[in-house]
Amino acid sequence: MINASLLAGLEQLANAVLIIDDAFRLQFANPAAENLFDISHRLSVGQPLDSLFEDAGRLLSAVRQAMADNATFVEHDVELATPGHPKIHLSCSVTPMDLDAAALLIEFQQIDQQLRIAREERILDQTQANRVLIRNLAHEIKNPLGGIRGAAQLLARELPHKHLQEYTQVIIKEADRLQALMDRLLAPSRLPQYAQVNIHEVLERVRSLTLAEYAEGLAVRRDYDVSLPPLTADRERLIQAVLNIARNAAQAMHGKGTISLRTRVARQVTLARRRHRLAVQVQVIDTGPGVPEAIRERIFYPLVSGRETGHGLGLTLAQEFVTQHLGSIEFESSPAGTRFTVLLPIVAKEELMAARVESSK
Repeated sequence: MINASLLAGLEQLANAVLIIDDAFRLQFANPAAENLFDISHRLSVGQPLDSLFEDAGRLLSAVRQAMADNATFVEHDVELATPGHPKIHLSCSVTPMDLDAAALLIEFQQIDQQLRIAREERILDQTQANRVLIRNLAHEIKNPLGGIRGAAQLLARELPHKHLQEYTQVIIKEADRLQALMDRLLAPSRLPQYAQVNIHEVLERVRSLTLAEYAEGLAVRRDYDVSLPPLTADRERLIQAVLNIARNAAQAMHGKGTISLRTRVARQVTLARRRHRLAVQVQVIDTGPGVPEAIRERIFYPLVSGRETGHGLGLTLAQEFVTQHLGSIEFESSPAGTRFTVLLPIVAKEELMAARVESSK
């Protein structure tokens, strides 16, 4: 028998939960599951999953994987329907249980597939527009910068007193700084250099750079899944993407707080209408005040910043670099902190290059 207190707790959950035995027969469905699938617990108990649901192949595959690994398995995109009802888009987690009458617990979360696809397409369109805007802006700024620098050098030669030349040196140095910034903005136009990359080497580099910049008051914690496979990626661009996110977090906290770098594996993810068997999930979590509500919808746009001294390009470039790897970048924010999540699919170099050519058309 399944523990009564466990069942009582599951009945209170907002998420749909099913418990099945080792023959994949239903043993329990909580009220949320009854409502979601329009089934009766009393009438459905004892039915196998493949008769309870139509086209349950992906769900059964997840169940078998969880049983084989004796560990929780997450399936991010499942379509299920009971006879006579439309399909529902779901994500589910399957967890083995050490109970006599129950082998596995399956928890479902409903997702709005159409909204997710629309959001991804909007992000891709936005990334393309950002790319064009940034490059045009950088080209327009580079030309007058050369003239300003040259004029300052000529003026320095004509000034009679050396102390006046200090002002021209300020102009020259600031022109050089802006020139370097323009070069960085034009960097995405160069072809990525794809190779095998260990994501934790990338994060360790980000960690050391962030701590060097904020030596006092900032803690950077690691929470790594060391079993992650290598990625095919441009190492330097991944470093820059994650560094831009971490640096934004540190600046939002004025250099005092905690940043957590977290990695996990994600299975069966769909990114930009492409389905990938495996992906690396990277999260940058801070304890700052959160992203201002007024800019949350525009945070990846160029020249949008929550700080008076910010140029609003760091996250735009981070999104550009992640998109070049067929990945996605999203965030959740509250007054208690912000969590940026980057998903990077594990794909072959040829697929990345083909996508690069397609995006440039």
